Amino acid sequence: MLTRRHFLKSMGGLGALGASTTAYGFSAPLVRLRVERYNISPPQWPAGLNLRIAAIADLHACDPWMSLDHIGEIVERTNALKPDIVVMLGDYVAGHRKVTRFIPDAEWAGALAGLKAPLGVHAVLGNHDWWEDKEVQRNGQGLPSAGRALEAVGIPVYENDARKLSKNGHSFWLAGLGDQLAYVPARRFRLLKRIGVDDLGATLAKITDDAPVVLIAHEPDIARRVPSRVALQLSGHTHGGQVRMLGWSPISPSGQQLAYGHIKMNCDVVVSGGLGCSIMPFRLGVPPEIVLVTLAAGQPAVA
Repeated sequence: MLTRRHFLKSMGGLGALGASTTAYGFSAPLVRLRVERYNISPPQWPAGLNLRIAAIADLHACDPWMSLDHIGEIVERTNALKPDIVVMLGDYVAGHRKVTRFIPDAEWAGALAGLKAPLGVHAVLGNHDWWEDKEVQRNGQGLPSAGRALEAVGIPVYENDARKLSKNGHSFWLAGLGDQLAYVPARRFRLLKRIGVDDLGATLAKITDDAPVVLIAHEPDIARRVPSRVALQLSGHTHGGQVRMLGWSPISPSGQQLAYGHIKMNCDVVVSGGLGCSIMPFRLGVPPEIVLVTLAAGQPAVA
């Protein structure tokens, strides 16, 4: 059976040979950095609330593929978009071992502290942020080092929490879900599924009025259970498959339906292709991207 890991390692080997000019990974990661824009009008979105959300996903900070200089450039590009709010969708730590240096959490978090938006910068953690904290994995509890680093620079980390925000007199809720793959079972229990810290019910229970809800969740999988009460879900994790050809991702950890882009389910879902890499430092057909979503009533949904 072809796994995502085996597929990406095979494709990474081809990329290392320089076979394709559309490949990203074994070259400067920001050469093809793009801004992917979505204009979305959820049915429950109120007239008069125009909201610009910049989303950053899957940095996977490491040298040389996602250096502090590269992160600094991503911060500058994001700030230049003048979003109302910035959300960060998890997986800040390196996702593979083909590196020259693992960047300490305090360093990449310090670079991300340069992000600016009137309604603030908000974050959830991803599976790699949990997996790489061996102490938390052993103890089965606690906030991983990546989360502590973000909070140390003033960026709140949402773990099944919700916060009410407002713009121009119009309110909305930002809800953040705990990671769905947080804990890796001990070797003797490897047949068990990975254990999440997500609690969708508890998260949505913190919403106390009928203002619209934006949900941020690292893995998009939860979209299959998210009710229509939520206007928009923003996720990362898949990297768009990390290889995408003619609008199709051969391998996606969340399935083809949730591999990439704008998906209509019970709510609108946007899955970012992310910025960094896992398994292998290689991308094909899905360049690194910052996502900019504009939410407004009565506008066409375009990508």
